[in-house]
Amino acid sequence: MFSAIYIENEVKRYERVEQILNRYPDVPHISCERYGEIFNRNAQNFRLQKRSPALILARKHGNLVLPAPGGYGFDNSPSFYFSHMLNCVYDCRYCFLQGMYRSANYVVFVNYEEFESALSANIVRYPGPSIYYSGYDCDSLALEPVSKFCKYFLPFFSKHPEAVIEIRTKSTQVRTLLEHTPLDNCIIAMSFTAHDEAKRWEHKVPSIAKRLDALQKLQQAGWPIAIRFEPLIFGPDMLERYLSLFEQIFGVLDSSAIHSVSTGEFRMPVEYMKNIIKLYPDEALFARPMHTKNGVMSMLAKDSCPHEAIEELLFGFISTEQYYRCA
Repeated sequence: MFSAIYIENEVKRYERVEQILNRYPDVPHISCERYGEIFNRNAQNFRLQKRSPALILARKHGNLVLPAPGGYGFDNSPSFYFSHMLNCVYDCRYCFLQGMYRSANYVVFVNYEEFESALSANIVRYPGPSIYYSGYDCDSLALEPVSKFCKYFLPFFSKHPEAVIEIRTKSTQVRTLLEHTPLDNCIIAMSFTAHDEAKRWEHKVPSIAKRLDALQKLQQAGWPIAIRFEPLIFGPDMLERYLSLFEQIFGVLDSSAIHSVSTGEFRMPVEYMKNIIKLYPDEALFARPMHTKNGVMSMLAKDSCPHEAIEELLFGFISTEQYYRCA
């Protein structure tokens, strides 16, 4: 699974690190001072690394909990995000991480206790309801068997019912969740695009049917679940394709019991887009008409299929109270 495992010297004695290394005894274990020596070095080839990425075990210093970007999320409560990992095991062509990082290697920050302290301090600083998002810089669940992220943080959030965590994912690695008592303040949010988009641009991602099966198991077990239709990629026959997706998803799940449903258009900072186009100069997706505003590029919707038309279809399956549009 990994071409090598790099370990910062200061985390070598962490029990969590030892458990990961014991899981992969035949993978080369290489020491380093700081993860940036590997992750941020010059002259890296993202596409080549993606074929056989390395795992980097590190300690994150500072900025453990950050304010969520404006317009991100489902609630007006104080909102934050924290990232225990950088990069994603999946290979979605539209993902902004490819333009954000020069490396395709995975970084797992193993100082969970420090994250917990930062979360505790933030909860004290912002008494009352607050929202915490996981899955901004990675897929929250894809490496769960290795990272044990949920196994560690679910007990923490069980002690803080006023703090809601959204775990965003495309993964079917839900065993830890199914073995844990459901938490009302832990929302499992699964991302979907329509079938054609998933087949063409979501490489290494579990199929829609498998993701839906995982969500159904979670819902039946009592976990709050959410659906994120992101990114919307406008194109021919979009209404028909999304209607088919909605019928499949809401034909399996109890739509009345879904926490929230959102849509979000394809969008990306200009600099990230430039970097991705260098990686995929022949990718037709990035040759589509784009609109730039405030340093962010988004895909233009054709008049025959605006965002609002997708929303009208969606409201045939859910209530407007369950819905929000990601800005």
